[in-house]
Amino acid sequence: MEAIMRNFFQFLARNKRVNKWAAKYGLHLGAQKFVAGLSIEQAITQVRLLHEDGRVATLDHLGEFVKSEAEARQSAYMCLKALEAIAEANVPSHLSVKLTSLGLDISDDLCFEQMCHILNKASEHRIFVRIDMEDYAHCQQAIDLFKRLRKMYDGVGLVLQAYLYRTEQDLRDLGQISANLRLVKGAYKESPEVAFPKKVDVDKNYLKIIKQHLLNGHYTAVASHDEQIIHQVKEFVREKEIKRDQFEFQMLFGIREDLQKKLASEGYTVRVYVPYGKDWFGYYMRRLAERPANVWFVMKNWMK
Repeated sequence: MEAIMRNFFQFLARNKRVNKWAAKYGLHLGAQKFVAGLSIEQAITQVRLLHEDGRVATLDHLGEFVKSEAEARQSAYMCLKALEAIAEANVPSHLSVKLTSLGLDISDDLCFEQMCHILNKASEHRIFVRIDMEDYAHCQQAIDLFKRLRKMYDGVGLVLQAYLYRTEQDLRDLGQISANLRLVKGAYKESPEVAFPKKVDVDKNYLKIIKQHLLNGHYTAVASHDEQIIHQVKEFVREKEIKRDQFEFQMLFGIREDLQKKLASEGYTVRVYVPYGKDWFGYYMRRLAERPANVWFVMKNWMK
């Protein structure tokens, strides 16, 4: 049953018709638990609240898989507005971006151009920008574009997904340019030809790449709500005497706030991924696909 539900929500996440309907309907169906709001102003308010109890943030204006140049340029414009809002509010936040929202499916050069606009503005305000990794079909494109950008900008990082077989080699390659990486398990539905189908194998590979990146001396963002993983990372950095300014824990807005606050109170950097915007549906469906407990939360909201 769990696998059927996961596949169902993954299907909805990619369904354009349902996404358009959801955008018109508004931020309902329990999505407000996981999405900070529709506007940058609402998102900045949430970042301020996080900062009050010792957490920092990365903002993400939601949107992906655009099909026109005009849409890509509009998405880049929204990222620029987010950078300006972060700077004006003087809040501790990075920016996260998805390359497909910036025209990756249209043209690599168009996407590169939009990223340069964003990174120029980010450099001006000294704000770090993280490129999110999307589905496997875009993996190599994202890595290639990141390498181009890394030759020009220091304040840019990438995400790697532990459930892909290729990730260990990608980690080695990116280590050669001292890449700042967010390491995640992975949330897209992928074929067993390219990804570990069993959770136990994903978890094993996840810990392996975290340890490798830390031992290589590169900045590592450990993005997980898995307490066992987090505990093992804490033990590992203690054993290897790895300083806390070389890594951080990252979690999603609205998920495991108790754990977020606990880690922050222990002196760890805890960065919360804060998504916002009208194109919230695909992101929300992937959160439901990841954890059955999230589905129960939604059902309770529907019954109110």
